[in-house]
Amino acid sequence: MSPFAKPSPEEHAELLAQIGALPLRGRAWPRWIGVIAWLIMLLILARLIATASSEAGQQIAPMVAGAALVCVAALLVMAWGIWTSETEISEYGLRQSWITRREVPWEQIQSTKFIPLVASKKLVCFVQKGRPVTFQAGTPELQAAFARISLVYRRRA
Repeated sequence: MSPFAKPSPEEHAELLAQIGALPLRGRAWPRWIGVIAWLIMLLILARLIATASSEAGQQIAPMVAGAALVCVAALLVMAWGIWTSETEISEYGLRQSWITRREVPWEQIQSTKFIPLVASKKLVCFVQKGRPVTFQAGTPELQAAFARISLVYRRRA
């Protein structure tokens, strides 16, 4: 048997039944991670304003100031993405809104790995072609579904 043997249609149907009513949607990141991201952004912005309005800030080269503003803008986009991103499990497969949309149909999943980190529970989906796709689960329901998916789609010997 191949190390990437997919579950049978019966096993897949049982998995979807165990997950419950589909589509299952929830936050991709826990709320507390989003709050921390925004608090850090407020601290960075306060420090940036304080520095820019000081005498030392008036002497910063325009290229350095521009680079700092680009970095702050990128951090704002990341904080917004953490706050608004949503993960969905459906009959189609897995989707997550992020800065770019991530999605993987069930048919393309070869195997998965569940990574239960403190700040984020992740499901890494190894697909037929291309790089693995990582999804985050910010709710207990999504985390439980990720663990079930990982058990069904584990590598088989």
